[in-house]
Amino acid sequence: MTDPAERTGLPFRAFLPNAITALALCFGLTGIRFGFSGEWEKALGSIILAGVLDGMDGRIARLLRAQSKFGAELDSLSDNIAFGTAPALIIFFWSLKEAPKFGWTVALALAVCCALRLARFNARIDNKDQPHKSAGFNTGVPAPVGAGLAFVPFYLWLISGNEWFRHWTLVMPWILFVALLMISSLPTFSWSSIRIRPSWRLFALAGVALFGAALINEPWWTLLGISVVYLALLPLSYASYSRVKQRRAAQARPVPPPAPAS
Repeated sequence: MTDPAERTGLPFRAFLPNAITALALCFGLTGIRFGFSGEWEKALGSIILAGVLDGMDGRIARLLRAQSKFGAELDSLSDNIAFGTAPALIIFFWSLKEAPKFGWTVALALAVCCALRLARFNARIDNKDQPHKSAGFNTGVPAPVGAGLAFVPFYLWLISGNEWFRHWTLVMPWILFVALLMISSLPTFSWSSIRIRPSWRLFALAGVALFGAALINEPWWTLLGISVVYLALLPLSYASYSRVKQRRAAQARPVPPPAPAS
């Protein structure tokens, strides 16, 4: 007799998020291929597309109620390659290979720190005691955002054509800075912490549409602007979480009993 589960097969709603994750993985690997051939804009475009798909798969999985342990592991593997290994290799061949020493070491630092960040995330995924997550914050810079920040000198080079932005003396310390941001314990804003008032809903939709148009017409300026805004928000996210932490500490503090009447 054929088992009913085998006869019915895997439902499409469970297959779709994993297919999107696999596609993001393919775009990350394609970025490496373009990097090897020196097609820099295509290499960067592949990583951007991987980031777009990475932002879709988890939300589609939750929408379809198709979350699975397999999907979580595949997503982590895809992120490690698309936002750690691929950017590290692209940036190495674009700039860091010209460094007389430690160019490859710095490229490795970006890939390794991305892997460590993802490992930390996976290790804590079932941990109920996560102060940052429970308050709507990430711990450190997420892997896709870290990849986007790592390419800031790349954006400047594409916009200006100035070879100085490609020089290893500028790129090397910047990559180390981004790598440290990924493995830091800095509380950073997450999508779950964003709340849109009903009265602002139409303005938010219009903003998303304008952002999409800007990304198509002037992708490098748009990505540079997003990176600058994100970096400017880091002190605000730290201050915001500090206020949340103080408020929680005040709520947890025991209330002293009333003084007895004289």
